[in-house]
Amino acid sequence: MAAQTASTADRESGMDPAVQEKVESARNFTFHLLKGIKQIGMYRHNEARFPDFLGRAHEALAAYTDKYGPLSLRVEQQNFMLHGEAVFSEDTPLPYKFYRDGIRQIIFRPGLTIEELVSFTLISLSDPDRGAEDVLAQLWRAGLEHLEYVVVEGFKMDEVTEQEVEVEVDKVVGYLYSRLKTNSDDFLRFARVNAEDLDSKLDGVEQMRGLVVAGNYASDDLKARLQREITEEEHSRLFPKLVSAIFQVVEGGVDDTALLEEVFVQLLDAMLIQDDYGTINQMVLKLRAMAQREPEGPTAQLLAHFIQKMGEEQRVMRLAEVLKTTRPKHPVDITRYLQVLDPSTVFTMLNALETIEIPENRILVCDVLARFAQENPQPFVQRLESERPQTVRDMVYILEKSNHPDRVKMFGLVMINKNLAVKLEVMNIIARGRTAEARKLIVEALNDSVTQVRILAARLLPEFDRDKAYVELVRLMKDPGFEKKSIEERTAIYTAFGSTALPGAISLMLQMLAVKPTLLTKKKVLEDKLLAIAGLAGACSIPSYKALQGVVEDKSQPVEVLTAARKAMYQTKKMLFGETATEEE
Repeated sequence: MAAQTASTADRESGMDPAVQEKVESARNFTFHLLKGIKQIGMYRHNEARFPDFLGRAHEALAAYTDKYGPLSLRVEQQNFMLHGEAVFSEDTPLPYKFYRDGIRQIIFRPGLTIEELVSFTLISLSDPDRGAEDVLAQLWRAGLEHLEYVVVEGFKMDEVTEQEVEVEVDKVVGYLYSRLKTNSDDFLRFARVNAEDLDSKLDGVEQMRGLVVAGNYASDDLKARLQREITEEEHSRLFPKLVSAIFQVVEGGVDDTALLEEVFVQLLDAMLIQDDYGTINQMVLKLRAMAQREPEGPTAQLLAHFIQKMGEEQRVMRLAEVLKTTRPKHPVDITRYLQVLDPSTVFTMLNALETIEIPENRILVCDVLARFAQENPQPFVQRLESERPQTVRDMVYILEKSNHPDRVKMFGLVMINKNLAVKLEVMNIIARGRTAEARKLIVEALNDSVTQVRILAARLLPEFDRDKAYVELVRLMKDPGFEKKSIEERTAIYTAFGSTALPGAISLMLQMLAVKPTLLTKKKVLEDKLLAIAGLAGACSIPSYKALQGVVEDKSQPVEVLTAARKAMYQTKKMLFGETATEEE
């Protein structure tokens, strides 16, 4: 109804029919855009349907651009204007968000994709008061190829109202924007203006040639605020504008590739100094998209050179310095930076990894290196023999995460490592594989010379195959040298034997508990019964719980056996039923 009212008003005002038709087409787009925004607001959690909600708006915009070319909307506080006519048929806060950040012109170019329209809409809906970035910064980061905008900085002049200043600024913007338009083939999409041109075109616009400012000295708070604003200006506007300008030159045609390579390297170093890895990633993405259009062209050569420079030792070590003792604000940007690097930089990245102290940052780099280990594990296998435990842990983590088919064989090198902590940690990692090769390594560890390794191997064995573990552990228990092992090792073996939870294991331990001691076998029988209690506790099942309950109720058992059985019974109960049981005195 509002759109029809606006149309009637247009006809009554005597608007040119061609202009009226363009305005109506633009209003059709904004009508469906607002409708899609309302649907997004109702179903904000369902991001997958956002393109459907904005589908009609996208069709309306495509219809406009196909017929009339780019849709250039003038941004005012309350509305978007086209040929002096408002295009929004109802009140909406959308225009003010762009106006507040200094955006005075928005241009939708032909070919705008539905994904770009969704991104533009979500940026429009964001609220800086709730932690979101300002609209201008978000538009830059989004890198919307078919959307352009003209920005001005707000300012005030003494003895001149804001409305008068706005009129004069709009004259400047209009003139600059007119210089962006051209129908010739020779253009760089820049506004080519100089001071003389500006003076001649802006008749009636007051200009200040000089100004003397006097007053109180700036306070420390004001200085700090100005420094923050300067930094924000440099990060959010200066570099994005510079990058945008360079890419517009590249898009216009690359004549001097060597010069552009040097410019991009200088820009790369500037971004690294600012720790702005997000912008570097955006540059790589844009170069890659441009190179895909002409795989053998100069842009592809420029992309290869840029990635090569990203992976040079001094730049990777610069990144390592950042990660060494501080947690990055945007770790995802650093991950993407490293993922782009060429496989030839693996050794440089490994050297950088050695310098990083924060565990989370080491994992970040290791996750990236795992991708390289899939194709070439040799650099990581070589470092498995390192004398530094942390290096060995990192290499094992990388190889395990890479899912290389031969990684378990590679872990065999760690089993001959002299560092006990490393061997135990690697055994736990190996056990996660549940493969035949991993089980073979664990079985071999049962005969290791170190007691702790044998104990851990016995505990890990049932996690692969309970039936096979039952056979291996029975073999150990019947071995003539079993009695010579320490009580800790024998207890661990019985606990592992019970954890198979097979009926044969429960039956064997019940038989041991039923043995009556003689004068000569009293000590041996007591030790066997305590081992059987450990086995029943390791089973942690309903049958083992009932068996332990029966032992507690058997007052003919020695005091040591009753105490151990009572403790094991309550531990089993807590594991099975999740109850907080307290041991009786």
